[in-house]
Amino acid sequence: MQDVISQVIPHLSGYDEPTLDTAFSVLAEEVSASAAASAANDPEAFRLLWLGRKQGRLKSISETWLKDAPPEARKPLGMRFNQLKQQIEAVLDAPVAAKAAVVQGIDVSLPGTAHKPGIPHPLLTTLDAIVTVFHHLGYSTRLGPQVESDFYNFEALNFPPNHPARDTQDTLQIAGQESKPGRDRLLMRTHTSPVQIRTMVAEQPPLRIVIPGKVHRNDAADATHSPIFHQIEGLCVDTNITFSDLKGTLDHAMRALFGSSVKTRFFPSFFPFTEPSADVQISCIFCGGSGCRKCKHSGWIELLGCGMVDPAVFDAVTGERRKLGRDDGAYDPAKVSGFAFGMGVERFAMILHGVSDIGQFYSGDMRFLEQFS
Repeated sequence: MQDVISQVIPHLSGYDEPTLDTAFSVLAEEVSASAAASAANDPEAFRLLWLGRKQGRLKSISETWLKDAPPEARKPLGMRFNQLKQQIEAVLDAPVAAKAAVVQGIDVSLPGTAHKPGIPHPLLTTLDAIVTVFHHLGYSTRLGPQVESDFYNFEALNFPPNHPARDTQDTLQIAGQESKPGRDRLLMRTHTSPVQIRTMVAEQPPLRIVIPGKVHRNDAADATHSPIFHQIEGLCVDTNITFSDLKGTLDHAMRALFGSSVKTRFFPSFFPFTEPSADVQISCIFCGGSGCRKCKHSGWIELLGCGMVDPAVFDAVTGERRKLGRDDGAYDPAKVSGFAFGMGVERFAMILHGVSDIGQFYSGDMRFLEQFS
């Protein structure tokens, strides 16, 4: 390499722009020449030649040119010095194949570097598939904050203070909220239902929305529970909405997701924000309803909850709209009705992909995730 360039740094004959341009152009050519001579085969020798602490050429340039330069010349000198350093570092950072190409050109007969494309996470593909089904039914997507107030997460959804149903939510509270009124205290949302309230407060019916998002509960992690998971909820509000509309909507959605042969059935249940309420089951997609281990030999798999919007929820929305000057009676229970439903994305993904442990979705194990490519 010493035969390629001179080890001596010449003194500058001046500090005007043309002289500096010429001097640094020569150095840039020397960098290219030394890279072609040895950078591909001996990058350490190239680094020591230019960046060595004791005898590196950049150190010599700094001592020879920068140290004694007049004040007005230090800025243009420094700019060119940094550009030269960036050129050297680019040579060192370049792939080995690129460095070799400087010496011998590119051998197009060699196999190329394989770039594996990324794939969507199975939870995201499941979420997108569910949302797409409802988009085709005319629903639009709404999103909301993960840090919510007690009013939107509980009170407006007919969970008054001390209501026993609050205990089943295992809420993660935000610290330092004791001085605030109860309704304004912040927490990590336990469901995506607050977005239903926010949407009704902001918009008039008719509404047809689907709400995907992340939720948080103080659940101990096990095969079927996680403190962080995803929900998709839906809300339909209009005139003359009935339970038959709810059943028809969900029956169509389950067939679209699990196949046209899937059957649905509804069982009475309880949720504070819907009345009447129901749990929805589908015929087992693994055994066709004949009974197997995965459906606990019942022939049915429970998937989600639903119901008609409780008039108390419409009253809470009306009260909040009135505070904002929207006293228009848009959500008068005597004029409108609606239904809501909610489902866990992880639950759907586990059934669709035959996954038995919810923790696998969050483990980051590429062996597990690559199955979905």
